[in-house]
Amino acid sequence: MDLPIDHFRLLGVSPTTDGTTVLRTLQQRLDRSPDQGFTLDTLQARADLLQASADLLSDEERRQAYERELTSIAASANGAIAALEIPPSKEVAGLLLLLEAGQAQEAFEAASKGLQPPQAPALGSSREADLSLLAGLACQGAAAECREQRRYEASARLLQQGLQLLQRMGQQPEQRRKLEHDLHTLLPYRVLDLISRDLSAQTPRQEGIALLERLVQQRGGLEGDNDPDFPAAEFQPFFKQIRQFLTVQEQVDLFDRWAEAGSATAEFLASFALTAAGFVQRKPERILAALQRLQTGGQAGMEVVMACQQLLLGQVEEAQALFDAGADADLQAWAQQQGDEPLAALCAHCRDWLSTEVLPGFRDIDAEADLDAWFADRDVQAYIDQQDRIHGRQRSGPEPAAAADLGGWPDFTLMPPLGEAAPSDASPDPTAAGDDDAMDEEDDDELWDGPAWSWPRLELPALNLPAFTWPQLALPELPRWGLPAGAAVLVAAGLGGWLLLRPRAERVKPLPVQPVEQPAVKPAAPAPQPAVPLTAADPSDAQLTRLLEAWLAAKAALLAGQPADTPLEAIARPVPVQRLEEQVRANTAAGAKETVSATVTGLRTLERSPQRIAVEATLTYSDRRSGSDGTLLSQTPSTTLRNVYVFARDGEQWRLAAFRPSP
Repeated sequence: MDLPIDHFRLLGVSPTTDGTTVLRTLQQRLDRSPDQGFTLDTLQARADLLQASADLLSDEERRQAYERELTSIAASANGAIAALEIPPSKEVAGLLLLLEAGQAQEAFEAASKGLQPPQAPALGSSREADLSLLAGLACQGAAAECREQRRYEASARLLQQGLQLLQRMGQQPEQRRKLEHDLHTLLPYRVLDLISRDLSAQTPRQEGIALLERLVQQRGGLEGDNDPDFPAAEFQPFFKQIRQFLTVQEQVDLFDRWAEAGSATAEFLASFALTAAGFVQRKPERILAALQRLQTGGQAGMEVVMACQQLLLGQVEEAQALFDAGADADLQAWAQQQGDEPLAALCAHCRDWLSTEVLPGFRDIDAEADLDAWFADRDVQAYIDQQDRIHGRQRSGPEPAAAADLGGWPDFTLMPPLGEAAPSDASPDPTAAGDDDAMDEEDDDELWDGPAWSWPRLELPALNLPAFTWPQLALPELPRWGLPAGAAVLVAAGLGGWLLLRPRAERVKPLPVQPVEQPAVKPAAPAPQPAVPLTAADPSDAQLTRLLEAWLAAKAALLAGQPADTPLEAIARPVPVQRLEEQVRANTAAGAKETVSATVTGLRTLERSPQRIAVEATLTYSDRRSGSDGTLLSQTPSTTLRNVYVFARDGEQWRLAAFRPSP
């Protein structure tokens, strides 16, 4: 067989290595013989091949002739590559050396072929055992390489092929367990890889959703913790990140199925998804369905949430009663800052709740919490007017309903499909900003600025969302709003200054209403400074953007096999530079190159100090990875990403220290 490797790589030396070093390297390789369980025949054949390479490379005359041959092959235009002819008795040893040289993919393919008829060895032979072991090791190594390159589906396919091969052979049970474990731990990466793809890629995204359901099932549900390889401390931030890539319809379907299985968290999340869909699509019946889910669930601490839903349905008295019952002292203090009218505080809180808790977290929703537009909508007004009349007749009966009871309302289970188009102001957003955490450059082993995913390192609250509590507030009873003309119109008329009410930035630390100030006359913008070196003591967003663009341009050039216009040391610290250089070397070893396009479209500051600045950058990203012959290996279509970049000040100069995806 022809082994796709030359003598230098087989022995593990460079073309500049002298004869003495060649012999020393040979001895080291012989002393470090593989201990995975290969037979003595294979290990002896391995030693013979290493010795033959060392003999050639330590003989000056033979080495010069061989180097001329390699040069001729490299200069040929027919795509030929250097190869070594291996006798049949040493094929397994040759593949073992190919694996040791870092060509796991080639070793796995050759070993798999050797186990197939008509080349398959005799059952129970030492050759069969060695080839099976080699196939398992090579499969594991090749899958790990794909994982490092963020090609998670390719990694999964390799692991599945290896498992099928070893199962068919009935060989290497221990190696099969290792492959199964690697495939299991790869599952979250595959989920994010598939569901983060463009919405037009329906089949991969459906596969990703199916894998997500399997992942949750393995854990014992959203509240479960049955997977020791994926503890709750990692699953919770992962799930929060995953939600950003799911549409509102996908979330409603998922949470509904999990709620039917008994998940209280899923019931809560389903209510929020229905509320978001109803508000954006101007469908009050969906908000009613969301309210009924919470009422049926009977979870504690939901009074303020249901108050907001009741307000959106135009049931002002019921909403006020629930708000008063569920608000604590912190919310009471904040509400008092909104004015003397209790309804004003309720509306301001509802708007804040929509903007911070409900509307974020959906791939296909990008809308503002505009209550004026909601109550001004003709369909909303008609719905509230109808329900006011129905509710009024219900109250006139012999047994008046309680304030929060909807038992006499009509059945809205037969609602229009949730997949109806959203208003024109809603546009898909593949990512959403999440929690920000401090990050040192030593923590960026799994970080990227491409479309793959790494484990978020976030300190987040527990996933059992219904456990949270809202502030308490005791306010004077609100007069009855219930004229047949519709509560929506009366609410809007009674609060003509809604738009002047500013939502609090944080629930437990509200901000007072600020007076409107006249915009100051902006001075003329200073002339742009060079991106590198960045020496400003307090760099602006524009300066940080130019520094980031310099890094992205240099990275794209090196991955494409071209020199960078700017020295990397002037842009980034050693750790990111080292990571990039390792990626370039891996591509070179595999005979591949990458064409990357990354454009910064937005930037906001997350953290700023004299020595450290963290920003979230919005990128338009695409890449294409091809082999030496131009064959397409992998591709990421144009997509929008949000990454967190950390810049550190070294002396007088700012440089990139680390980066990661924004959760």
